[in-house]
Amino acid sequence: MLIPVLDNAKHYWIGDDEVEKLLRHGEGWLAAHPHREEIARRYLRYRGRLTREALQRLVSEEEPELDDKEDSKGAEEEAVERRLSLNEARLGSVVAALRGLGAKRVVDLGCGEGKLIAVLMKDPSFEEIVGLDVSYRLLEIATERLHLDRLAPRQRERVKLLHGSLTYRDKRIQGFDAAAVVEVIEHFDHARLATFERLLLELARPGGVVITTPNREYNGRFEHLPAGALRHRDHRFEWTRQEFEAWAADVAQHFSYAVRFLPVGPLDAEVGSPTQMAVFTR
Repeated sequence: MLIPVLDNAKHYWIGDDEVEKLLRHGEGWLAAHPHREEIARRYLRYRGRLTREALQRLVSEEEPELDDKEDSKGAEEEAVERRLSLNEARLGSVVAALRGLGAKRVVDLGCGEGKLIAVLMKDPSFEEIVGLDVSYRLLEIATERLHLDRLAPRQRERVKLLHGSLTYRDKRIQGFDAAAVVEVIEHFDHARLATFERLLLELARPGGVVITTPNREYNGRFEHLPAGALRHRDHRFEWTRQEFEAWAADVAQHFSYAVRFLPVGPLDAEVGSPTQMAVFTR
């Protein structure tokens, strides 16, 4: 399979059956490969329709099933949290934390439809804004919603969207002032979370990191969430405040960061806030 990728040449007809062949031979590794887009594009001889189809089908290996009208990370959580306007509070808290870090160059890991990026773009103190997501389709949605093709050249240079995995090393996200990881870690199983920790805090090594995740203790306060249920069907876990703080403190110590914790959303005397946030600094 890699011969036509490496020599960038194909000597026979490229059709829909080549998509099937690419997916068959790439099963188990291509979906998470950091250069899967380039591999697919070259294998399929730069046929745009076939490349898009292959990438969309590859994404399904690494993502939960998506409704065409839903954001993979946010839609179900927003339905639960809507009455509290928690999404707006979460984004505002993250932006405030990034400002507090003095960050000028920010990378949003797991950027989805670009909701955080849209807020960051309104603040000229953020000079470079990069979003990275595994979903090619969500990046297309983000491009449209952020109107990137209609921005003035100077504004357009501030923003870049990257297609890539959070569990493979990616030199494009190294050296930023700060990274935002908003409602992402709960989508990882234990092994992938451990890989992500190292890739982010040891290899990418931003000056600061802002991480948010649901507070499981608060779930009973949501009227429409069944008892014992998680906020999204793809969540692998939802931590209590104690569990989250223990994890973050351990990770910070291991990778030589300091960490502090902030509540996000309305505070309840018994169960805390609906979202918990950790701010890591070097």
